[in-house]
Amino acid sequence: MGEAPTGEVTAEAVKARAAELGFDLCGVAAATPFERLGVLREWLDRGYAGEMHYLARNAERRADPRLLLPGARAVVVLGTVYNADRPYSTEVDDPQVALISRYAWGDDYHDVLGERTRALGEWMTATHLEPSRCRMYVDTGPIQEKAFAERAGLGWVGKNTCLIHPELGSWLFLSVVITTLALAADAPGFDQCGSCTLCLDACPTDAFPSPGVLDSTRCLSYLTIETKGALPESMRGALGNHVYGCDICQEVCPYNQHPPVSDDPAWQPREALDRPGLAALWRRSDGELRDAIRGGAMTRVRVRRLRRNVAVALGNSGDAGAARTLADPEAVAAPSDSVRDPLVADHVAWARERLEPAL
Repeated sequence: MGEAPTGEVTAEAVKARAAELGFDLCGVAAATPFERLGVLREWLDRGYAGEMHYLARNAERRADPRLLLPGARAVVVLGTVYNADRPYSTEVDDPQVALISRYAWGDDYHDVLGERTRALGEWMTATHLEPSRCRMYVDTGPIQEKAFAERAGLGWVGKNTCLIHPELGSWLFLSVVITTLALAADAPGFDQCGSCTLCLDACPTDAFPSPGVLDSTRCLSYLTIETKGALPESMRGALGNHVYGCDICQEVCPYNQHPPVSDDPAWQPREALDRPGLAALWRRSDGELRDAIRGGAMTRVRVRRLRRNVAVALGNSGDAGAARTLADPEAVAAPSDSVRDPLVADHVAWARERLEPAL
């Protein structure tokens, strides 16, 4: 049996319940279009989405949450700190260490926050006396979470296109509950980046054509995660030792210099992903790699593309030992069919040629 309706659900009650469920931030925005939502169309027209064709397919729905839930009146935006107590990649001065975006170190946020966000939405509909409906999303639906987070007062969308909270920084997962409930909206956030351009200046691939605009096709996160085929040769050197994602533009942000650290077990680094050596990652069998990423965000690239990325990173290491590792068919634990995959083999060949001067 579910909870019996107790009366009117208010924004204050939703925020209290969100805190009980473990969310660090909760804000409310009206479920109506506003100017920032229209920027997506121009961004797509410039080709900045690259292979992410799904963004264009549902661009219209991304511009109006009422197309996702007829009768929607409010969007509840939730923020969850995922920062773990580990050095930033910019502090790891070792080209032999595999760099992985910190959001992917622990469990898959889609699953963890999906359960918590669903619990909040179900509580809202069960508690409110009058019938209401909700739709919940954790980076899975056609809604512009960051834009609504800014609109709901959770911070502002910075020059690096990340949502930044003045106290919590930007190590935040976002999830939303679209509801037909009439909840009081919060005052929107406002830009506090000022004249700072540290994030833009630090990007190793110049992926920001202008402040607040990201050309995904030049972003290391896009290249290592979203690119399904061969990585452009012109960009491989820029990957350095990044094997999944990139956090540089967040790490240099002044609002992330003393960020809160989460003690949530879900976000703590798995042993196999806690600053692993590139060679150690490469030597793992396909099964061992699958075990390492199972239940985490890195399942998005699967073993084949992860090994592709590791091969490129080894090629960028400048280490003679890396060249010998890539040349030795026995170096990788069996069974590992991915090593012989044409895509992986192409990147191994590139890496070995790049490492020739080190031999």
